[in-house]
Amino acid sequence: MTVKIGLETHVQLNSKSKMFCGCRNPVNLRDEPDPNTLLCETCLGLPGSKPRANKAVVEMALKVAVALNCAIAKETFFSRKTYFYPDMSKNFQITQYEIPIAEGGHVTASGKKVRIRRVHMEEDPSKIVHVGGLGGRHTLLDYNRAGIPLIEIVTEPDFSSPAEARIFLQKLASILEYLGVYDSSSRAVIKSDANISLSGGKRVEVKNITGTKEIEQALNYEITRQRGVIKRGGKILQSTRMWNPDTGVTKEMRTKETEEDYGYIFEPDLTKIDSLDGLARKLKRSLPELPDQKQAMFVKRFHLSGKMAESLVSDRDIAELFEFVAMKSNPKVAGTWIGIYLLKTLNWHGLRFRDSKLKKEWIAELIRMFEAGKLTDRNAEIAMRKMVEDRKPAKDITKKYMLEKAKLDIDKIINDVLKKNQKAVDDYKSGEEKALHFLVGLVMKETRGQVDATEIRKALIKLLK
Repeated sequence: MTVKIGLETHVQLNSKSKMFCGCRNPVNLRDEPDPNTLLCETCLGLPGSKPRANKAVVEMALKVAVALNCAIAKETFFSRKTYFYPDMSKNFQITQYEIPIAEGGHVTASGKKVRIRRVHMEEDPSKIVHVGGLGGRHTLLDYNRAGIPLIEIVTEPDFSSPAEARIFLQKLASILEYLGVYDSSSRAVIKSDANISLSGGKRVEVKNITGTKEIEQALNYEITRQRGVIKRGGKILQSTRMWNPDTGVTKEMRTKETEEDYGYIFEPDLTKIDSLDGLARKLKRSLPELPDQKQAMFVKRFHLSGKMAESLVSDRDIAELFEFVAMKSNPKVAGTWIGIYLLKTLNWHGLRFRDSKLKKEWIAELIRMFEAGKLTDRNAEIAMRKMVEDRKPAKDITKKYMLEKAKLDIDKIINDVLKKNQKAVDDYKSGEEKALHFLVGLVMKETRGQVDATEIRKALIKLLK
């Protein structure tokens, strides 16, 4: 069965204030604010309140549109989307429908070109809190979230697998972070609604998929569910389903929903926004180097492989760290230690480089020590792990854990090991290659990893002749 998937991705922007009022944007706060403390009459939709468009949000949306290679609208305006639900007290959401701020772009993710249908701005509704879970005794509303600025990025149905959708979202999140409009370490959230159909059948929309990790889980489940229905002789109906990350399943919300059901009308309290193309050209000149550009530069300037460069640019802070270290060390060595060993250690601890409290100078120092032959591969990797755990410079770590190479009498150490392990010696001489690996490990243990395994192996073979 052929699979078609399209994404509608909502990104909470990190502007200082909300979309249509002057209230603080809660995504930038370190701690969770008390419920219903960041609101005003506009957030609540009280009679007589008037929205006003946030210029900074318009500029953020334009930056994203330019980065996604979109055509910018000459003018745009906001609309009201009928929304009879408790989390939107005024019974409509201010969004864009007829003329979005941008259309017709594209992004390349792992070699696949994904078409962008449209980019538009809208407001977030309030947060619904079900006391006792779904079906509990009562429901509460927190209007701190109401009015958080969102951009919605809608793709064409260009994905043929859940993995492709995940890769695209990871690339999109990286672009947004480079632009400075979204910060994954903040309270900001990326949520996607996925439209999926099998073999040209009816489209099913799956809502409430948070981040890049859940998208693959949710889509895999929905594909399996739809295939099961078809195999049993059933038909897939156009419907909207909700993804539940706790149970790992989707649940039907409603059927046969179309855009016409929302009754869009022009927002009379907000004026049209024009001269967007001129502002977009101005903003384009100030854009930072984006992931694809930086990746191409790493390949050309530092002679890295495409795969290594892609790994390094996936995180802006890691890319900047690599550029810093590559000016002081062999770029390929720096790429390996940062793009593989450092990232592996950070991922193990659930950290990003910006949150690790490591300094660029510490990483550069460790790599220089390795290049100078002061550390073996094994001990350099141990030092990297201990630096992340202890948050101390390389010199302090190597001294504390005695990781630097010492002047050792390697022949004496090997002879002592051989005397204590005569059976392994006999096994090796009778053709057992595993015995040699065993002896190498014992010698490395005795030397605390201060001698390279290759050097130990050569010395062992020489003494065992």
